[in-house]
Amino acid sequence: MKKYVYHFHEGDQSMKGLLGGKGANLAEMTRVGLPVPPGFTITTEACLLYYEQGERLPDDLVDEIFRGLAHLMQKTGKTFGDPRNPLLVSVRSGAAISMPGMMDTILNLGLNDETVKGLAHLTQNSRFAYDAYRRFIQMFSDVVLGIPHYLFEEVIEKKKKERGVSSDPELTAEDWQSVIASFLAIVQKESGRAFPQDPKDQLLEAVRAVFRSWNNQRAIVYRKIHKIPDDLGTAVNVQSMVFGNMGNDSGTGVAFTRNPSTGEKELYGEFLLNAQGEDVVAGIRTPQPIASLEIEMPAVYAQFREIAERLERHYRDMQDIEFTVERGTLYLLQTRNGKRTAQAAVNIAVDMVEEGLIDRRTALMRIEPAHLDQLLHRRIDERSDLKVLVKGLPASPGAAAGEVVFDADEAAEAARDGRRVILVRPETTPEDIHGIVAAEAVVTSRGGMTSHAAVVARGMGKACVAGVEAIEIDLQEKVFRVGDTVVREGDVISVDGSKGTIMLGEVPLVEAELSPAFQTLLSWADEVRALGVRANADTPQDAALARSFGAEGIGLCRTEHMFMAPERVPLVQKMILAGDDIERRTYLEQLRPLQEEDFYGILKAMAPYPVTIRLLDPPLHEFLPNYETLLLEVDRLEREGRLQSESAQEKLNLLRKVRQLREANPMLGLRGCRLGIIHPDIYAMQVEAIFRAATRLITEGVQPAVEIMIPLVGDKEELLLLRKLVDDVYARIYGETGVTVSYLVGTMIELPRAALTADRIAEVAEFFSFGTNDLTQTTFGYSRDDAEGKFLHHYLEHKILPDNPFAVLDEPGVGKLIEIGVELGKKTRPSLKTGICGEHGGDAQSIDFCHRHGLDYVSASPYRVPLARLSAAQAALRHTLSGDESTKNPVGTK
Repeated sequence: MKKYVYHFHEGDQSMKGLLGGKGANLAEMTRVGLPVPPGFTITTEACLLYYEQGERLPDDLVDEIFRGLAHLMQKTGKTFGDPRNPLLVSVRSGAAISMPGMMDTILNLGLNDETVKGLAHLTQNSRFAYDAYRRFIQMFSDVVLGIPHYLFEEVIEKKKKERGVSSDPELTAEDWQSVIASFLAIVQKESGRAFPQDPKDQLLEAVRAVFRSWNNQRAIVYRKIHKIPDDLGTAVNVQSMVFGNMGNDSGTGVAFTRNPSTGEKELYGEFLLNAQGEDVVAGIRTPQPIASLEIEMPAVYAQFREIAERLERHYRDMQDIEFTVERGTLYLLQTRNGKRTAQAAVNIAVDMVEEGLIDRRTALMRIEPAHLDQLLHRRIDERSDLKVLVKGLPASPGAAAGEVVFDADEAAEAARDGRRVILVRPETTPEDIHGIVAAEAVVTSRGGMTSHAAVVARGMGKACVAGVEAIEIDLQEKVFRVGDTVVREGDVISVDGSKGTIMLGEVPLVEAELSPAFQTLLSWADEVRALGVRANADTPQDAALARSFGAEGIGLCRTEHMFMAPERVPLVQKMILAGDDIERRTYLEQLRPLQEEDFYGILKAMAPYPVTIRLLDPPLHEFLPNYETLLLEVDRLEREGRLQSESAQEKLNLLRKVRQLREANPMLGLRGCRLGIIHPDIYAMQVEAIFRAATRLITEGVQPAVEIMIPLVGDKEELLLLRKLVDDVYARIYGETGVTVSYLVGTMIELPRAALTADRIAEVAEFFSFGTNDLTQTTFGYSRDDAEGKFLHHYLEHKILPDNPFAVLDEPGVGKLIEIGVELGKKTRPSLKTGICGEHGGDAQSIDFCHRHGLDYVSASPYRVPLARLSAAQAALRHTLSGDESTKNPVGTK
């Protein structure tokens, strides 16, 4: 017969999956002889059984619970429900993965109208006894019976006002008896039944309530955010009560063995005299710093400090400890690995290596890569009073405050004037790039985590909140509305891209600090990782930033962003609108020196590391004015009778060209290599600019590493044609200068057909870069922005998909194509370099996939390079630990 109830002395910390984190730690502390009140744990398997049985406790489980209770009564010498010596217990949740505050707790269970009298007699403290009873009624009614908490608080507030006192401890035993009578009346009225008086009924109802709390809304949301499986269940811990509210020789507190904000090695926490644990959490009274315990109870403080140090050494991690002092005796109610900021996590990990508590491998595996974002961006000061106006998707981390503007040109103009602005748009396009550059942060009402705004903002290290569907933007009036709140252009808002929140006014920000500990940790990561880490960067500034973060090259330089500089847009548009090839070449010749300077700066900033330059990818119409906007302008001119004017004719010609270039599905239309084949002069100009920039650098003694990437290749013949164009241009430049430039030509694999015919394409390509953003779109048949805006959230909520495939690589589909592409490509060309350059290059789970399947590098936006370095190291260590691979330095010791 399966065992569902374990006494604390029967378990240990290795049984976290069965006993939950809290139960396993209580068992471990009991095992090593620490002062833990006795109790037992009902397992997570019992929770799953409860749900399997239609939210019912099977009779066998009930019997086992009561046998556990009998053992607890024997151990404590107290009897459940006996007024002469009543046993009181706490009933607490405890999942295998910590979910602080998400599930339910009940204290003082076992009290009723009779046992409260026995407790008063035994303790010679009626006030304490009736205070404990009212707390129990309040918690039980809230958690088990679903009666709103405020109904009970109103009674207490009324009683304090009637008595002329300001705090709960000032109420007498008689006051609490009066409050209890009112509480019991509320229970009768709200639930239609009397408050349960049988302690055994109370216990079973409490166990059911804790099991139910596994699926309360806040727990479900927490699990979704932290990717905790829904099928783990929670354990229930039934523990003999100890009381911190028995007078001034009693109290309760919570302490961390190190500062959870900074990582500083100091005892950090709070303590309340004459109080129970919920008083600290609920904020009913203001706690004192833990150091005050040394003044109030020096012997207890010394004992607690010694135990805290012992627990940290035992668990080899910072501990979050809950404790109670009852009449001068210390009891531990819980210990767990403490939650901490990213800064604290890094500092603690490095310090513990220096202290000899852990090794480097453990330190590296302990840091959550995604948390590193907090260290690289300004963030909201959490100590400030935040009033959130609206929430969207946390598309790019960081924080900023500034005036609202609704137009990219206005953003650029405001920035030139020295004003800080937030660009608010329904969505952004490549035309808005100068506004994004100028703005402190970007907000969009449409789009998702990998929308244009999100991708560009992340690449620039700017905060972005996308998909804020609750805001209504009126670009004509230059306002946005959230319900009844109207925000006008020029009003100041604050944006937290890490949490997806927008606040009115300016809130305090904290500047990013790259501590020596942070650099030390990443140097350890570099010692063990097998994957190279490059950056996606389009400017010399981005390249230099990426290099400062440890990038070993540029995996994606998008040349289209260079075309969108405001001073270049007119020239680019003239090139596109040219009437023939001769006219087009004239404008291309004017663009070439500008492109040459772009490439010169980027290659120089990154030398001698490789720079992968992607030739022009998007369709040409993206560089022209919006079709609908032009149509409206021409219609207005026609209605005003001004269609024959010279400016109107220019608009009309522009409209005709935009209409000619329009496509039903631009993503699958004339773009990428198809554009280079139809308009070879465009690619020839870019390639010439690359080689002339490289030639200049070589003559200056700099050694650039040039990689030219042809986008959207689906067939070997496309690449063969454009490879010849590249080689012919190089031959011409070499003939003029005599300077040898080493270069590679490769392609971006972003179509399923390219992956499936990779063996043929590798006959021409010297490297593959998997463009996982578009490869995900073409594999799923999803339009990225439409999917994220219309149905993807429903798919995730109903578990049709495990993750957003634009954020986490879809291993069964997209991953399979990458696996096939790498295998086929290397079969043809063993020296073939392979990497990914989509947004997945900065996702830890996707990086793990790349390590497992033998790719050579990942490429991420500059601010995600440290995350990628750490994730690559963790992947190497993870798979070394599982025995399937080796790394450069698997142990990673000094």
